[in-house]
Amino acid sequence: MILRPGRAASAAVIALLALAEPACITVGPGSRPPTVRSDVRYISPAETGEPDPAITQHIPTQAITPGRAVAPEWWRLFKSPQLDGLVTEAIAGSRTLEGAKARLEAQRQTVEAARASLYPQLGLSASIARQKESPATFGLSANALPLPPNFTLFQIGPSVSYRLDLFGGVRQRIEQQSALADYQQYQLAAAYLALTGNTVMEAVQVASIRAQRQALGGILEIDRRNLQLVRTERDVGAVPDSDVVSAESQLAADETLQPGLDQQLSLAIHALAVLLGHAPADWSPPDFALSGLTLPADVPLTLPSQLVHQRPDILSAEAQLHAASAQIGIATAQFYPDITLSAGASASSLNGGDLFSPAGLVWSIAAGLTQPVFDAGMRRAQRRAALATFRAAAADYQETVLQAFRQVADILQALVHDTNLLAAQKRSLDTASRSVNLQNTNYEKGGTGILELLDAQRQYQHALVGYIGAKAQRYLDTIQLLAAMGGG
Repeated sequence: MILRPGRAASAAVIALLALAEPACITVGPGSRPPTVRSDVRYISPAETGEPDPAITQHIPTQAITPGRAVAPEWWRLFKSPQLDGLVTEAIAGSRTLEGAKARLEAQRQTVEAARASLYPQLGLSASIARQKESPATFGLSANALPLPPNFTLFQIGPSVSYRLDLFGGVRQRIEQQSALADYQQYQLAAAYLALTGNTVMEAVQVASIRAQRQALGGILEIDRRNLQLVRTERDVGAVPDSDVVSAESQLAADETLQPGLDQQLSLAIHALAVLLGHAPADWSPPDFALSGLTLPADVPLTLPSQLVHQRPDILSAEAQLHAASAQIGIATAQFYPDITLSAGASASSLNGGDLFSPAGLVWSIAAGLTQPVFDAGMRRAQRRAALATFRAAAADYQETVLQAFRQVADILQALVHDTNLLAAQKRSLDTASRSVNLQNTNYEKGGTGILELLDAQRQYQHALVGYIGAKAQRYLDTIQLLAAMGGG
């Protein structure tokens, strides 16, 4: 519809545009972040939460401090420059982090695109057309007004349109996209936490397996010496053939332990190489040893009420719940009218020469309303689907929280059991050491044979393997606890 210029019409459009923002009505359910009671515990009072002091007095102590925040660079608690360097290299070379950052940036741009719907959309159009018009187009008789049979029409001018978001559908979509951007941000945090945690754990695994392989090498060396001595004594008739078979069996049994440790070491090295952004063939681990690590004596423990606001997986589930809530608002807004305001001005000319003269200027102001009347239940089904998705997201959030609490509880109990196991392995190692010293003294005095001394040394090496494994497990569970807290 072509209108004549008038101040009243222009003022009406400006007033509608100005009042559109405060008149917005949000029809969605809204989103409130879930809360956790401050008195929630990780472990029930019926479970023991402390190591047995009667058996752990000779090993390094480790205290758990509830309510203390985890440091952002928590791996520095182990006081290993080599470990710090590995983590730094992993962060710099991770393809996983690179992909997570790109997905976050893509979603942030999607939010910006959605926000653009809040503002008027301005366009510029230009056209040139060769056409023919009939007097009947303007409601005239065929001979009332002579028109050129064919003419060229030049047009150019701006246009503006604005969608009144009276019922919040646009804002709910922006809220949904913002929640999905939060989700991608927490996914990036989760990827960072997984990267740093796995790097530290694989490094400790490499150091532990190397130490165990070295101790196993001592066991195999003793087995071979033992077999050689038994064969020598069998050849001179001092022992029967059964002793040789027994020594051979012992050597064969201990040799079966070597391939398993070799495979574990290969897997740990390959995993560590990929975490650092290298192909396994292009990278070798540094000389990393358990002796270069310091067990944190004071481990922070985030309270359950704080954990839900710190762990990336819980925050990701909360963001998905927020997005599902906004989707209900989007589906609900579809039941209400959709109003769009538009305006345009253009200059028209038949010859192009007087295209910008006042005589060729035309303008228009329009308002459009779309109200759904019948859609065979489509909108109601979409809203019911949004409600079901919201309930599913709420259940997923609750399950994520429960699993997080379970993981922390498992690790806390594991640290208690690790301490008791390490103490038991330490006693076994000390006993085996004293046995070696006694057998060595008796052998020097002629009171015992070389086989008894070798057997005592072999028992000591076995106890050493067990002690190394228990010590490494304590490191690994400490790493898992720090990561389970959200890694700072």
